[in-house]
Amino acid sequence: MNKTELVEKIAAGAGLSKVDAKKALDAAVQAVKDALVAGDKVALVGFGTFAVAERPAREGINPATKAKIKIAAKKVAKFKAGAELADALN
Repeated sequence: MNKTELVEKIAAGAGLSKVDAKKALDAAVQAVKDALVAGDKVALVGFGTFAVAERPAREGINPATKAKIKIAAKKVAKFKAGAELADALN
């Protein structure tokens, strides 16, 4: 499912126009993004939790040259499915 299809599902499920559904989706995505950038986690009961994790610096190997390279530390977004979502998938 892509963003356009998701907007259509939201519009149909909530009785909104596609324009309003797109605005709502964009606002929700931006709110999650802003919270993660601020270092907060976002827990949606029944769906899951978005959080920021830090990956430490490490040493890797360039597959083309087999030379050792340093991979910098970075922050990544992680998602953990909630119990209801996990149960719905199984």
